[in-house]
Order: sequence, then structure tokens, then C-alpha cells
Amino acid sequence: MKTFQYTIKEELGMHARAAGLILQLAKEFRSEISIENKGKTGDLKRLLSVIDLDIQCQDTVTVTVEGSDEDIAAEEMLAFFEENL
Repeated sequence: MKTFQYTIKEELGMHARAAGLILQLAKEFRSEISIENKGKTGDLKRLLSVIDLDIQCQDTVTVTVEGSDEDIAAEEMLAFFEENL
């Protein structure tokens, strides 16, 4: 299992467009990928699950990746967060 934390820098937080892009990336991997914000957890492969977390600018989220391709998945997810959020 791989885990990382990231503080959202995007003014709009995790808006629908960003959530849709991260969903596409997450679906490329076999691993289960979840995101936690303020004690609530969502599945990064399900759009409404992510939108329901209401992730805002300056929120620190925890992303957990678990599965056969977790190393590369965690690396690419972190890169996405750094470049887009």
C-alpha cells in the first residue's frame, strides 16, 4: 500500500473538470485508489464519490493506492496532483 498527502493549491479546489481528469487517470490502473478529506473517503474511480468530498483550496487530502501496480499508480497520481491541483 502506498499513501501520500497533498494540500490543494487550485483556487477552485477539486472541481468537476479536475475530478473528471483524475478519474480517467485512476481508471488506467488495476489498483484501488481512494482519497480522504476531512474524515470522509471517496473512490477516485467514481466521479460522484470524489465530488461528494467537497475538496476545497488548502484542504490536505490523503490518497491511498493498493494493488498490483501501486508503485507506478501512486507516482503518477502524485504527479497529477502537483501539476493540476
